[in-house]
Amino acid sequence: MRYEILVGLRYTRSRKRAQGRNRFISFISLVSMLGTALGVAALIVVLSVMNGFQEELRTRILGVASHIQVTGHGEDLAAWQQVADQTLRHPAVIAAAPYVQEQAMLTFDQTVRGTIVRGVLPADEDRVADFSRYMQSGRLDALEAGRFGIVLGRDLAYALRVRLGDKVALIAPQGLVTPAAVLPRVKQFEVVGVFEAGMQEYDTALALVHMQDAQVLYRMEDRVSGVRLKVADLFAAPRIARELAATLDVPAALTDWTRSHANFFRAVALEKTMMTIILSLIVAVAAFNIVSTLVMAVQEKHADIAILRTLGARPGSVMAIFVLQGAIIGIVGLIAGAIGGVVLATNLDVVIPALEALTGATLWNKEIYYIKELPSKVLAADVAGIVSLSFVLTLIATLYPSWRAARVNPAEALRYE
Repeated sequence: MRYEILVGLRYTRSRKRAQGRNRFISFISLVSMLGTALGVAALIVVLSVMNGFQEELRTRILGVASHIQVTGHGEDLAAWQQVADQTLRHPAVIAAAPYVQEQAMLTFDQTVRGTIVRGVLPADEDRVADFSRYMQSGRLDALEAGRFGIVLGRDLAYALRVRLGDKVALIAPQGLVTPAAVLPRVKQFEVVGVFEAGMQEYDTALALVHMQDAQVLYRMEDRVSGVRLKVADLFAAPRIARELAATLDVPAALTDWTRSHANFFRAVALEKTMMTIILSLIVAVAAFNIVSTLVMAVQEKHADIAILRTLGARPGSVMAIFVLQGAIIGIVGLIAGAIGGVVLATNLDVVIPALEALTGATLWNKEIYYIKELPSKVLAADVAGIVSLSFVLTLIATLYPSWRAARVNPAEALRYE
């Protein structure tokens, strides 16, 4: 083993009989380790929670929305069956489902709410969305052509104060022209189900009906608003949409989920980036503690450094000794922080209830966030990135004190010894 490593390890270990300044230096080293560990653990936990939120919200959004939508250019899609057949030939497309989407107003017992009406084929819709999983009451397959049944979002049903079996009046924006006036088109629908997707956008303003009933109501004949597609790899949806656009024989516009919800996912990504930068400052503070520790150690070891130099040690060797000392402090903190952060992030479902029981405070309100427990997803790439960043900051922090140690003049250091 090289002597630089032996000396560096010896300087890192605090001796039991260390007095005064040596003990203070050891205390600063301990604080530096704890600061690094705290910063690394905080970064891992926060990024894991944000990863969990991002995945949970993406799952909920795509459980109601679609990976790719094929629509007509400013008009309804007439040859939708041809479009569905052509898209299903692509090996990455799992399922296709036509839909009709229009605006309407729902009324019940003098209560009125605006809504988006989506006409679907229940069997096909189950293959591209997760409505069956989100059903609180009733069934999606209760939507039958000619029955004029309707499935409402949970908050929309609550606002209208309706239950299964109630009749709601649906007012379509297209009116009936009569000699006397233009009358609104009104049709009664029976509530056959209620779903809760956990996204306010859908729970408060989305109603599902059978596609044929929607075509009759909005006088669309055999036309539809578009075709919804589900692909094997949702992150490949932009590429698949471009490939499909080049192969379709029918003039159509294709939009993938990254474009239809671009602002939302950009906001989540920006928040994750800013939280990473902010929490990295904790690690930077710990790195400053390492600087102060090594500066004090260099001042304390002036005589030792001078003796090493007179014995033939090169300036680079002296610098390596103190770089190693600072690196050991950082590595110990990194290992402790990484282990603690991963353990905490993977057990938040136990930690949060324990903290709530201990403090008596509600840290996670299920009624507000629509999620039963705090989501967390530890990614190996995030942990590796955090540890790498922290290690680089630690090494940078050791450079100046180590350079100062390498420039110690042996004659000046030993003059008064």
